[in-house]
Amino acid sequence: MRAYLRLALFFYFKKIEIRNANNIHKNEAVIFLGNHQNALLDALLIATKNGRFSYFLTRAAVFNKPLVSKILKSLQMLPVYRIRDGWGNLNKNNSVFSKSSKLLSEKNAIGIFPEGSHSLNRTVRPLSKGFTRIIFETLERYPDTKIQLIPVGLNFKHAAKFSDTALINFGTSIQVGRELLKDKNKSVLKLKEQVSQQLRELTIHIESENYESTIQNLEGLNVDFTKPEEVNQCIASNFENCKKTTPKTSNALKRLFKILLIINLFIPYLIWKKIAQPKIKEIEFTSTFRFAIVISLVPVFILLVMLILGFVFQIKFAFMYLISVIVLALLSVKL
Repeated sequence: MRAYLRLALFFYFKKIEIRNANNIHKNEAVIFLGNHQNALLDALLIATKNGRFSYFLTRAAVFNKPLVSKILKSLQMLPVYRIRDGWGNLNKNNSVFSKSSKLLSEKNAIGIFPEGSHSLNRTVRPLSKGFTRIIFETLERYPDTKIQLIPVGLNFKHAAKFSDTALINFGTSIQVGRELLKDKNKSVLKLKEQVSQQLRELTIHIESENYESTIQNLEGLNVDFTKPEEVNQCIASNFENCKKTTPKTSNALKRLFKILLIINLFIPYLIWKKIAQPKIKEIEFTSTFRFAIVISLVPVFILLVMLILGFVFQIKFAFMYLISVIVLALLSVKL
């Protein structure tokens, strides 16, 4: 499944850049702590690009439908309940946190989004203390466990658009052990501050009170949002030390390839435009639903067309169709 998702992400994104992956410990308990902009794609990017098999704590609301629940659980995702899911469900978190502690004691990797929610705003929001609860429970139940905390900055040029460019920016490892248990309140504040500070450096952080004016200035300068160091420096300098780039002109050839690709995949495209996209209530889920179409309906449609071409004409026409779709997809996305 991970190999399939890696292939699909390759076709979905124009470019995925990975930095500092050497910071990840291969044979230790690891908690990945990422900012959360792009719904399920955030988890998929970390899961497929960190070099380890990882479990992810995911908000319980997305597990409501049985089929979706089975798929997410097959991807090693664990439901976490929030107050908005009902007070009666909060107790279910106890078993999830206990399972997480057990996984860490066995030197597995877990992914958590400590902001607690997703937003396309380029701001690191206040972190919840849920991840510290898992750390404390692990150290209390399995005192010899050493845990590596790795902040992950996820950066997108245009998260809701297709095709997009992404940067996965792994931070410096923070090792924690039993010393945290001496003063839990102090440890919670320290861990949240350490992780938050790294996330503000690994991704773009715009203060909430000046957000609208700041984002307008950055977009006016056409900055590259997959270069957080440059953009954060630009903000810190009050836009005096900024690298302004010239917007790329519309690529007519790329538009042509995209139109040809749509013609070759017209049924999945119509399902996306007429059925799936209009039902999206939160813009943060746009890429997630689009990607779901890519990995499910598109392969099925390609296979059906190939079977029809092979049966009605010859098998070589079926493979000619497959090759043409692959080439058009690459040209449409990568140009």
